[in-house]
Amino acid sequence: MTERKPLGVSFESWIDRQIREATERGEFDDLPGAGKPIPGQGKPHDEMWWIKQKMRAENLSFPLPGTLALRKEAEEARAEALGARTEAEARRIIEEMNAKIRDSYRKPLSGPPVVQPLIDVDEVAAEWRALHPVAEKKPAPPKDPKDSMGSKRSFLRWFGRR
Repeated sequence: MTERKPLGVSFESWIDRQIREATERGEFDDLPGAGKPIPGQGKPHDEMWWIKQKMRAENLSFPLPGTLALRKEAEEARAEALGARTEAEARRIIEEMNAKIRDSYRKPLSGPPVVQPLIDVDEVAAEWRALHPVAEKKPAPPKDPKDSMGSKRSFLRWFGRR
């Protein structure tokens, strides 16, 4: 604990003496961030710096206005559809997004006036097919009618032995 400033000693010299003594004792060694530049040095002062720092630390993002959030969601839906496992799933994702876009036409959203166009389902499906080519399946060789009879005969022989 720090003692009180003695009478007759200037405030500045008293502080300087405490810092010098703490440095000699090694109390400033191995502090976090030692030898690194001060964060934000050289940037203009931002009154909201602590909010932005907290949001970065918590991996959060600033809320977007409704129109911009819809546009971002449409881009994410398109990317998700292209990464879908099946074409039907890709089509379902785009149809659901188009339903949200149609809904935004009916009720106004907050933010700048941005009209989000509907996503062309067939265009996304074509892109999906281009990204996920189907390996050609070789047709099964035609069955010989004699083989099918042979298998029945062998079954009857086996059944007869039982």
